[in-house]
Amino acid sequence: MEVEDKLNRIIDKEGAVHLTLLDPDSQTPQAAGKMAHEAFLGGTDAIMVGGSMGATGSTVEQTVLAIKSACDLPVILFPANAAGLSENADAVFFMSLMNSRDVNYITTNQAIGAPIVYKHGIEPISMAYIVIEPGGAAGWVGDARLIPRNKPKLAVAYALAAKYLGMHYIYLEAGSGADRPVPVEMVAAVKKAVGEQTKVIVGGGIRDGNTAKERVKAGADMIVTGTIVEQVDNIRGKIEELVNAIKS
Repeated sequence: MEVEDKLNRIIDKEGAVHLTLLDPDSQTPQAAGKMAHEAFLGGTDAIMVGGSMGATGSTVEQTVLAIKSACDLPVILFPANAAGLSENADAVFFMSLMNSRDVNYITTNQAIGAPIVYKHGIEPISMAYIVIEPGGAAGWVGDARLIPRNKPKLAVAYALAAKYLGMHYIYLEAGSGADRPVPVEMVAAVKKAVGEQTKVIVGGGIRDGNTAKERVKAGADMIVTGTIVEQVDNIRGKIEELVNAIKS
């Protein structure tokens, strides 16, 4: 549990973790390596690698290797299915899309991927993935029954179910490039319900430091930003803005 322990220690010491998500389908492996290096200089704590569509096979493998060559940060896989695994990654968010209608995203892909994770000694970090309106590509690809933004009790119900099933992390996802992030009230309700030991991750639609800070103040332990990193010219500056906002 080396990577998970590291993330949890950062939360205890600095108040929150920042994760930079890079989609292998959005740029070349070489470009991803440069982006990861800039994020590293900006103070991000780890690099997530994955995406809803196209992030599979050799593309993922080459991207992971490029990132590991470019910076000394943990590389955590964020796979849509078993084809999104890479033996050279440090860890994988071993997740179940809790509010999917498709059993493939709840347990089947997990069963297919588990032997690969075991064989290559990739550290699994158990995580519940809960997609909130508007949901973006993640919601569409994962056939999720999106949690309405004004129904925090539904998010709490799924989060508690995940906690009772033994999952360590709860990821509230508004969708890549979402026009609205997960509501502060929903973050607060979920964190209050699951307690300090279960970590809450929030992603989707977070583009500036103030938005990130509001969600950390509400109870988020980790903030994920991805699309904004692809859109700005000064990646290091944007990551610094986000990191400075969420660290205590």
